[in-house]
Amino acid sequence: MSGQNILDDIHSPDDVKKLSLDELPILCNCIRYELIKTVSVTGGHLASNLGVVELTVALHYIFDSPNDQIVWDVGHQCYTHKLLTGRKDRFQTLRQEGGLSGFPRQNESIHDAFIAGHSSTSISAACGLAKANTLHHNDHSVIAVLGDGSFTGGMIYEGMNNAGKSSDRLIIILNDNDMSISKSTGALANYLSNIRLKSSYQKFKNTLDNALKHLPLVGNKLRETLLTSKSVVKQILYHSTFFEELGFVYLGPIDGHDLKSLLKALTLAQRLACPVFVHIKTIKGKGYSFAENNPGAYHGVSKFNPLTGDFSNLTDENYSPVSPMCLVSLANEDSRICATTAAMKYGTGLQFFAKKYRERFFDVGIAEQHAVTFSAGLARNGMLPVFAVYSTFLQRAYDQVIHDAAIENAHIVLAVDRAGLVGEDGETHQGIFDASYLSAIPNMKLYSPSNYREVELCLKKCLYEETGICALRYPRGKEPVIEKDLQSVTDSYHLLTQEHFSGGIALSKNGPAAPADKQRILLVSYGREIAPVCGAAKKLCALGYHVFVLKLCQISPIPPACIELALPYERVFFVEEGIRKGGIGEHFGSLLQEADYAGHYHIRAIEDRYVDHAPVERLLNRLGLDAGGIESFVRQNIEKQEKNT
Repeated sequence: MSGQNILDDIHSPDDVKKLSLDELPILCNCIRYELIKTVSVTGGHLASNLGVVELTVALHYIFDSPNDQIVWDVGHQCYTHKLLTGRKDRFQTLRQEGGLSGFPRQNESIHDAFIAGHSSTSISAACGLAKANTLHHNDHSVIAVLGDGSFTGGMIYEGMNNAGKSSDRLIIILNDNDMSISKSTGALANYLSNIRLKSSYQKFKNTLDNALKHLPLVGNKLRETLLTSKSVVKQILYHSTFFEELGFVYLGPIDGHDLKSLLKALTLAQRLACPVFVHIKTIKGKGYSFAENNPGAYHGVSKFNPLTGDFSNLTDENYSPVSPMCLVSLANEDSRICATTAAMKYGTGLQFFAKKYRERFFDVGIAEQHAVTFSAGLARNGMLPVFAVYSTFLQRAYDQVIHDAAIENAHIVLAVDRAGLVGEDGETHQGIFDASYLSAIPNMKLYSPSNYREVELCLKKCLYEETGICALRYPRGKEPVIEKDLQSVTDSYHLLTQEHFSGGIALSKNGPAAPADKQRILLVSYGREIAPVCGAAKKLCALGYHVFVLKLCQISPIPPACIELALPYERVFFVEEGIRKGGIGEHFGSLLQEADYAGHYHIRAIEDRYVDHAPVERLLNRLGLDAGGIESFVRQNIEKQEKNT
């Protein structure tokens, strides 16, 4: 095969196995070119994928996928895996609507052994897969691939504790690049750094290994015995390892970009019929200088110029920095304010706080459960903690929110970023559940601002006017243009009247009575969805409907005044960018019913489903949550009711 088309000739892992050892580096170069070319157009996770090219090629060269199963922790580093498992022809559709997912999906390929979108789950999943193989008398291997950042998540240790004491064919590969999304922190990161520095052990092991190879008769047998046991030499030079104490055979550290070393280690790991821990060292962003020099910036990227490394949206404003910048301003005057993140300093915009108030900034690693309980401890002793976290990752700490914070009414603030639809990252990352699961918690105050100004107002309210646990949720992306012309709320709600939609009609806050031949219609919503709701109201007003919009800011508990305000309307339509079951729309409807509401109530929300990957605008359209969809929903329900009467 020629270097020019070598990747084009790979249609399955079997084709990788047909390559000579000299052709494997050429394949790796072709893969890196394809990754940079494609991700520069589609966006996605770049640096992490560039770092595991050799490892992925080696895995498919040695193991027999899908019979041997590969489980990717987090999953965002599986792009090379997709290229080598029959998806090269569709790779340009990565993260595009109807195209390949940016994460492993079992319904996408038989080679994707387990879904992944959150960190620290791979060992538990692999442990279960391997145990099932043992029970079925299946001698194929299960391989879990995870990064060093994943070891800051507690679930990893739960899985390790059970996996190491098994007799299953389980291989754990630690991809040690000294980076998670934010730089790995904590004792485990320091421990791995110490392992990396133990070159004396590696030199001794290589010398001994070469000597045993040339020892007649017993050399190979003795060599394998030493490799599969806790040797006295390793105890002296290395003081053993944490992984061996848990029951694993430890191999490494190994240069993760040296194919020869990788193939050698993986071959041995495959041969050993017991849990094996393979420790490899890689460079995040390997082969693309811009990503190597700044792996954090190139972890998750939008479109960029592959020749210059320039991003197309570096100057785009968005919600994420608004709350942290306000927090910095407040912290100038209040030494009690602290900020916590779970390895997402840059993603949540807390780098500004971290730079100015280092002693009050805490990156706890990929440990959302710890972050919540840690914040509750801070609050108990007089601090004002704000935990900034993506909606999808807060799900991992639900028990701690209830048990460690809400029951005792700890005064902590959850800054819930990426609330609502997030787009191309798909099912595992859509923030469509937080309003439902947080509003179910007693003592929880939940705010959902619809513009930047309201984010600042709500943060101040959460910190200084509330006394217990609060959550402030805001979406990914920019402030809606329509919102720039609408008044921000000064309390928990605001009624937008027809003057906002049709112009020149001055109405009182509660609105005048509708003409005798007109129905009074109230649209209720919150957060980002206010913009399309206002767009729908404008369309409906143009058609002659008598429409008002109630914009909620505090969405749980729902202010009683909002229910009282809604009672006179003949029809109330609640619209939300979240799951319907247990959502704010159902809470609002229940309160209306308790107040003996006599009109018609309808909810437009995300029905019983997960939402796949596509641009947010397309998802809103598909779900009927854009202006046109909301307008049609209102008209269809009115026409249906009129027809029935």
